Amino acid sequence: MSETASPAIHADLPADLYGLVAEFDTQEGVEAAADAARKAGYQVMDAYTPYPVEGLDEKLGFTPTRLGWIVLAAGIAGALGGFFMQYYANVVFYPLNIGGKPLNSWPNWIVITFEMTVLFSAFTAGLFMLGRNGLPRPYHPIFNTPGFENATRDRFFLCIEARDERFDLQGTRSFLEEQSPLRISEVEQ
Repeated sequence: MSETASPAIHADLPADLYGLVAEFDTQEGVEAAADAARKAGYQVMDAYTPYPVEGLDEKLGFTPTRLGWIVLAAGIAGALGGFFMQYYANVVFYPLNIGGKPLNSWPNWIVITFEMTVLFSAFTAGLFMLGRNGLPRPYHPIFNTPGFENATRDRFFLCIEARDERFDLQGTRSFLEEQSPLRISEVEQ
């Protein structure tokens, strides 16, 4: 469902509400809350932790990325492009007989073929990662959460966004209160 259609679903919500954020002081607390939220049917949520938490992305319902396959395809395209660029230059466009070697002397082309593979793979990975993450993004509504600077130190945050189909301000707040957070904050855009 598109973001423009979500206000019609939640017509009773304030237009500038981004979501509800629950703050926890332990890793186990945010993991249990994320697991419970997923089981309750919430789908548009995210967690913010001071360090990577193993398995939290599965509890949030994130699917594995396909970036690896895209990078592999770009690497193969780079290798083929590098090889055939040299083939065209040495065999078709400007053939030179050097020391009686064949025009298609592919062992000489291994280094450039490898470098083109790495170049295409690296640029594809970097650009797709930036695009998929929505970067550069100097501002995000989650930064408005009171005490969010502690997400880099010792606090764990779970945000259920207002564009979730199951989001109801009072119902979601009561659901988050059942998870025993330190506090719950409404976050504006």
